[in-house]
Amino acid sequence: MHFLIDTHIHTIASGHAYSTWNENAKAASEKGLTAIAITDHAPAMEHTTCHAYFANLHVIPNELYGVKIYKGIELNILDFDGHVDMDNKILQKLDIAIASLHPPCLTPGTKEENTNAVLRMMEHPWIDIFGHPGDPRYPLDYDAIIQKAKETGTLLEINNTSLIPDGFRSGSKENIAYLLQQCKTHEIPVVLGSDAHFFTDIGRFDHALALLQEIGMPETLVLNTNPERLFSALKRNR
Repeated sequence: MHFLIDTHIHTIASGHAYSTWNENAKAASEKGLTAIAITDHAPAMEHTTCHAYFANLHVIPNELYGVKIYKGIELNILDFDGHVDMDNKILQKLDIAIASLHPPCLTPGTKEENTNAVLRMMEHPWIDIFGHPGDPRYPLDYDAIIQKAKETGTLLEINNTSLIPDGFRSGSKENIAYLLQQCKTHEIPVVLGSDAHFFTDIGRFDHALALLQEIGMPETLVLNTNPERLFSALKRNR
């Protein structure tokens, strides 16, 4: 598979990432990507940026180094009712929105509580992607989430960082493999995200690709091979 877009990238604005917009775009160009989405952490994450940062993203060029720049956000799921940390007025102006479970913003609950948080989040009209769903710290009912993805058009992310052996989300592989197998069976498309916090990791999908090949995931269900098709599949653009 030839991947042309990375939809999960952070900058120094996230507080625990180390590259600028310019450095990220240059790295993407050098790696042959045609598009990237910058998705800095929303305000509830410790030491990240503020509401005004996302309101002012229109000042960033739509293209740098020949790479299309999509302006996004990685939201934090705040409670078991699926609330997130940005208002709709801002979210609808962005190009893409990911929402994820992060321990600093929501202490893991029971399988039922965690699943309810995700299902309610997936009903949100301006949230396009559920980020790193394999995190074993949050037990989930993956069958219910797959069904909700199909109903709502929310894309499921295969997060490369989650699959790094002995990484901080160690144990994710088994969950992601099950998710991928079910997506293959039900013909539900997925999106890959590097979750890069430094420019050298942009477009890095090695662990994700190995799992895709292991599962036998059809290329037609992996949206990163076609940026135009990916963005037309986002909930906000359907």
